[in-house]
Amino acid sequence: MLKTIALAVLALIAALLIFAATRPDTFRVERTARIQAPAEKIFPLIGDFHRWGTWSPYEKLDPEMKREFGGTPSGKGATYAWDSKGKAGAGRMEIMESSPSSRIAIKLDFIKPFEGHNTAEFTLKPEGDATQVTWAMYGPNPYVAKLMGIFFNMDQMIGKDFEAGLASLKTATEK
Repeated sequence: MLKTIALAVLALIAALLIFAATRPDTFRVERTARIQAPAEKIFPLIGDFHRWGTWSPYEKLDPEMKREFGGTPSGKGATYAWDSKGKAGAGRMEIMESSPSSRIAIKLDFIKPFEGHNTAEFTLKPEGDATQVTWAMYGPNPYVAKLMGIFFNMDQMIGKDFEAGLASLKTATEK
């Protein structure tokens, strides 16, 4: 009986590990919001890391987080590193591409709690007197992330943060 239970558990674990291996090698999380403001008003809040405190949900995770800004003041070449003993972990961002009022691409390197190297991208598309703002993050999906993804819905977890950030960006720019 005990041997049968042990074999069943091992078979279940093996099936789980095999299933994880079949999951996609990349991921993408994306959220979009319509903001009643011109792209020229929204863009500076995204393209200047010094201004992320006004809208980014990650800035609120740890008020005592250490922050270091470098490179150019804003736009391509601007860098931002953070280190938190709390939920924010540690990492670094660098703006790799900045097309005024339309697109910003950011190299995003997480150091802790888990190492990860992704791209964050913001696109702004004018729609009459409003702007459609899309916040996306994408990158490789290593095996450990594939395995975790079986138990945790990363799209929902990260997506909630993106939705909160876009809502704050909307509030900050529609005033």
